[in-house]
Amino acid sequence: MTRTRRLLPIAALCFAVAMMAGCDRQPSPSDAVATNADAPVSSPVDTPLPQGWLRIAGTDVPSVEPATQRLPATVASDDGVEVSVADSSRTIAGGDDVIAVMEALGLGEQVYAAPLRSATAAGRNAPKQFLFNRNTGVEGVLGLDATLFIGNSLRRHAHSGLARKLRDAGLAAVVVDDLQPAPNKVRKVAAIFGLTAQGETLATEVQQQLDQAAAIGSRHPRKPRVIHVSASGAGGKPTVGGRDSAAADIIRIAGGINIGDEAGVDNYSQLSNEGIVAAEPDVIMLTDNDLQLFGGETGLWKSYPSLRQTPAGEANRVWVMPDVQLKSASVASGTGAVALAEALAALATE
Repeated sequence: MTRTRRLLPIAALCFAVAMMAGCDRQPSPSDAVATNADAPVSSPVDTPLPQGWLRIAGTDVPSVEPATQRLPATVASDDGVEVSVADSSRTIAGGDDVIAVMEALGLGEQVYAAPLRSATAAGRNAPKQFLFNRNTGVEGVLGLDATLFIGNSLRRHAHSGLARKLRDAGLAAVVVDDLQPAPNKVRKVAAIFGLTAQGETLATEVQQQLDQAAAIGSRHPRKPRVIHVSASGAGGKPTVGGRDSAAADIIRIAGGINIGDEAGVDNYSQLSNEGIVAAEPDVIMLTDNDLQLFGGETGLWKSYPSLRQTPAGEANRVWVMPDVQLKSASVASGTGAVALAEALAALATE
């Protein structure tokens, strides 16, 4: 059944904008290092969902057979510096987007340090866990005794001076910014490891999946309205995905309307309870990790009590996706987009 909607001015969404700083748009409260024994390693997808909620996940994440790396490799970091990479055996990865590509290349064991709360298996199993944020210090990174640093944010890892200082100290540091299409990022990360051809294979498959999702989305009889909520963002407060987030791209490609787009906000931003009601979302979407950070179903409704007053809340229509398929532009973006497009197709005909 199609619901007739009144058009609302953008201002009626009442967004309180708060810019978030973070790898994969997920900020951390402080700068700290922990061993793997100190960090949680359980997979978020092990958590059963509340009754009526759906897990939306693609099953065809591209990968290639392990190949011999061609190192040293000279690559162009996204901060405009050419970097020579000779040894990737102990890699500090700035986010799950980078780690997912490493896994697809068969290099998961080279993930030496990863962000806490990683959504990837290689990240959770890394010997070192790290809180990456805008205050991450050079000494803390160098103290890990790694052979390579791959950052995923120009704002946090380049503009902050971190990458330059690491290079000055002798550590190869490459930045692959998260604000770019997933296929481009896949190619760049693979090239760092001397696996350019394998990266092209992965990128091509990701693009094909994105094209498939877009084709499905273009046939929706209407565009369902999606509000993607996160447990972190504006100083650790709950947020909604803005127009330049990886999630927004996936939602648009899959044929949905991202609520953050209508507000004209970037990154992850706060929104008022009134704004949530005015947005009239058909679907509430979050990731496995965010569900844990919210504290489950009770925590979600407590953080956003007005969600229950929306069409999505009244229908108990909450969809949960893997982090690497929604919040990270990476190798799993294509299969996530296809799964979401198919789910929205079914909803669009109701």
